[in-house]
Amino acid sequence: MQPTLIRRALLADALLSGAGGIVMIVGGAALAPLLNLPAELLVGAGVFFIPWTLALLWIARGNPISRAGAQAVIALNVAWVIASTALLFVLTPSPFGYAFVIAQAIAVGVLAALQYIALTRAPAPA
Repeated sequence: MQPTLIRRALLADALLSGAGGIVMIVGGAALAPLLNLPAELLVGAGVFFIPWTLALLWIARGNPISRAGAQAVIALNVAWVIASTALLFVLTPSPFGYAFVIAQAIAVGVLAALQYIALTRAPAPA
């Protein structure tokens, strides 16, 4: 596996997830009216990001990096993008809320794509 590319993609995912988690935990209640999204949803997602960030760091530190772990990350990132998109049909966010949900879904989708590219370029396990 190309350890540098997948490791960097996992670490970038961890950095963005951790930062996003902190912002949503600390600022979820303040952001909720601006985004017209439930504060519980924002804070809950932020809380979810803390163990997610730790898992990403754990997988990224593997030597070698677990192919199954990286595949699970990609699958969960794709599921997050789908869930985020579905959220836009279930709730009625403000224009800022739409931008917030779409921007984070795009960021997660880009990370999933980078992680997938790294896996497809990796040699098959022996």
